[in-house]
Order: sequence, then C-alpha cells, then structure tokens
Amino acid sequence: MTRHDAVEEAPVWLEVNGESAVTWMCTPDQLPELVVGWLYGEGYIDSRDDLRSLRPCAQELGFWAEVPRERYETVEGAERRRVLASGCGAVTTNLGSLSAVPRRTMPPVIPNLAHTRKLFKELFTKGARYNETGGIHAAALTDGETLLAHAEDIGRHNAVDKVLGAMIMAGRRPDDLIMLVTGRISGELAFKAARARLAVVATPSVPSSLAVEIAQAGGIALIGRAVSGEPQVWTTADGRR
Repeated sequence: MTRHDAVEEAPVWLEVNGESAVTWMCTPDQLPELVVGWLYGEGYIDSRDDLRSLRPCAQELGFWAEVPRERYETVEGAERRRVLASGCGAVTTNLGSLSAVPRRTMPPVIPNLAHTRKLFKELFTKGARYNETGGIHAAALTDGETLLAHAEDIGRHNAVDKVLGAMIMAGRRPDDLIMLVTGRISGELAFKAARARLAVVATPSVPSSLAVEIAQAGGIALIGRAVSGEPQVWTTADGRR
C-alpha cells in the first residue's frame, strides 16, 4: 500500500485586548511562541514584560492576549495595509514605502559562510516534519555559533514568528541575531526581519528583488544560496556585496 503523508494544518485565532486580531492557518504546535512572535513583530509588545497576560482557549485553538493600552492604540491607529503575501497568507505592512522600514543603527557583520552551511545542516537535521513529509518550512535564530531557536510550520512566516517568539519568551531580544530560513526570502519576510532588528537573513534559496530593497533600507544583510559553494550576499546600495 502506498504511504500518504500530509502536513497538519489548523486555524488558530487570537484576540488582543478583547478584539479579534488574526487567524493563522498553521501547524498547531509552539503556539504561544507563534502568538508572542506575531505580537512582537506587529509592535503590540517590545518585550515579554509588555505581555500582560496570554490565555489559551480550552474549547478550541485560540488565545486571548492583553497588552498595554497605549501600545495597542498605537498599533491600531497606524496607517497600514493587509497584503496578500507571496510566501503564505497575509501580513500587515507598509511595503509600499521603504521609508517605513525600521533601520538598524549598527551595520551587520557577515557570518562565516562555511559555518553557516553547517548551521543549515543542523537545521535540516532538526526538521522532523520535513523529513517525514517534505512539505514544511523551517526557521531558526542563531548567534552565528549555535542554533538558539528552531521551528517548523506550513507557513514560512509562522515559522519566523515562532522563533522570534521563543526569544522574547526567553527574555532575549532578537536584535543582531541571524535568521536562517529554508524558503525564498520574500519582501514580507524581510520586513519582519527589519522590525526585529535582525542583522542577517540567510536561505538556501534566493531573495526577491523587493526583499533586497527592504533589507538595504533596514541595514540587514541577505545571504542567498547559503548552502552552495558560492553564496550570494546583498549588503550595499547596488544590491550586492
């Protein structure tokens, strides 16, 4: 009999300060990390201390979050648009204006590319769902030496939010860390990286042209074809190091 593998997918909802905020179609694990990472990336919280409470629903996959009122009102009052993302799903962003991209104060330090390939090998080794089905995305955060957080999800942006959330829950801001992702670096993903003040985003694939523009505006380095013998690095205004 032929074996049929399917990747688990389920809806998970979130209410913030009593109002409906988002519903994810996602892989239903590491859900507190997903919620916290999304809240951080959207600007509702800046640290775990800003998360007043996070309660799961007992009857279905959902959460209630409480954040400071002033932060909630700032986010809700911002002029932003919902964008159907090229990666998976929709994101809230200002992709139409590079002036809205948060900018790092320090230039990124390019990691040792040979060691980055080893870290990707470790990321793939950790990918239990990927090894079972092949139909999953993964993300990890690293300080350039070891993997600090790892997640898999049917949506690449969800995987990114999960590892960002893991850092926030651990009491560590992701500033200056390196993000490893298994899929293409899209404009939406680059915007998330800019919001988190990441230093570098690396992928075995390639970035989109919009991702390069956003990364340059945010002072982030992008590494494409990171597991190949000839990685591509984008850091300067002309689009390539």
